[in-house]
Amino acid sequence: MDSVVTNGQVVTASGLERLDVGIHGGRIAELRVGLEGPNKIDAQGCYVFPGFVDPHVHLEMNVGGNLTSDDLASGTVAAACGGTTTIIDFTENRRGDDLESWVTRRRAQADGRVAVDYALHLQLADSSPSTLAALRRLSEQGYRSAKLYTTYDGVRLSDRDFLELLTAVRDAQVLPMVHTENDHAIAFLTRRLLAQGLVAPKYHADSRPPLVEAEAANRVAILAGLVNAPLYIAHLTCAETLERVQSARQRGQRVFAETCPQYLLLSTDEYDRPGFEGAKYVLSPPLRDQANWPLLWEALAEDALQVVSTDHCPWNYATQKALGRHAFNAIPNGAPGIETRIPLLFSEGVGKGRLSLQRFVEVCATSPARIFGLYPRKGVIAVGADADLVIYDPQRRVTLSQANLHQRVDYCPYEGREVVGYPSVVLLRGEVIVENGQFVGRRGQGQFVRREVSCAY
Repeated sequence: MDSVVTNGQVVTASGLERLDVGIHGGRIAELRVGLEGPNKIDAQGCYVFPGFVDPHVHLEMNVGGNLTSDDLASGTVAAACGGTTTIIDFTENRRGDDLESWVTRRRAQADGRVAVDYALHLQLADSSPSTLAALRRLSEQGYRSAKLYTTYDGVRLSDRDFLELLTAVRDAQVLPMVHTENDHAIAFLTRRLLAQGLVAPKYHADSRPPLVEAEAANRVAILAGLVNAPLYIAHLTCAETLERVQSARQRGQRVFAETCPQYLLLSTDEYDRPGFEGAKYVLSPPLRDQANWPLLWEALAEDALQVVSTDHCPWNYATQKALGRHAFNAIPNGAPGIETRIPLLFSEGVGKGRLSLQRFVEVCATSPARIFGLYPRKGVIAVGADADLVIYDPQRRVTLSQANLHQRVDYCPYEGREVVGYPSVVLLRGEVIVENGQFVGRRGQGQFVRREVSCAY
């Protein structure tokens, strides 16, 4: 053994057991009590979780020449400090761009800079013959998921495009992840609000109400059903969309869905903050009414929602969010969350009895690993898996503040909120990269992960 994690309670999606974890060559080599090795890591009083997987992040994303404040280096350090050892980011190609060139570009940006392991979703912005051919080639190289949009200029797809692409991803065994909001409805509502002089950040939510999300999710699910393609709904926020997803499942469709901590813990009340403060919470889909919280927590517990991701997309409040001071629709959409996901979900989920320990691990590690083709290498503590481990102190109390976080952004959406439970030590492929809340690894030690076919197939 190279090293042994001792005295901890090992938690997986299927159980809890006091075991030692033996590590050799970056992989888990043995699981039993009484292991010996030259380097012992004491997990007394702590849980030992599999490294967590965040399948939805936007690092170093370029929107109209404006880059998200976290780049691939800083954002992955923040991920590590929050217990996440694998992320999935995106190519950023738009309609007419060469998909394979964008894969090469994003790999070049990430390799040698990321602090945790990573994969990429292919962004499908058109259904041209060249894009479809590239999709087939890339799927064979381990790119096993793709992002499709119903909104946003340059990436918005028509229903015909959706049918072509859903057929293509089905045939290539690539899982489609979809951002579902009705673009025409958003444009109509935005024009009407601006014409009335309603320009403050709070009106962002009025321009994208729950039915705008639910309609698009319903439509895409119907299109997927027509061609028998599986589906993954990104950042589900509300009861209306959940109802449409459940209806598709009742028709026999394979539909997965994720939500994010912001939709479980923040609400439209944030938009009523004084002055321009509400801009910190302008993201899409928007925050919803608190009445959705118990429904989403229950859906997570009962597997109606399978994953909690972050949709981490940070913009500095002082210099970037401020671009929309004149009108809500000019505020860059997105918020930080890559470092706070696990402490928030543990404290508010496990700590308050909303999620079991096993279900917490499932929605934050095992389920995203299975769905996105990372399992059994990632998302599980088992012999042969990568030794990505999080030694988690369930008693440690931390008050979240941007002053003590590593996300490179000038605010924290949860400023002043206390969480109970926090990562103590994080290992990536057997190497300690976080100790006592501080990054001690090497930037650039993260590796690209070639993925297998999703469990959806």
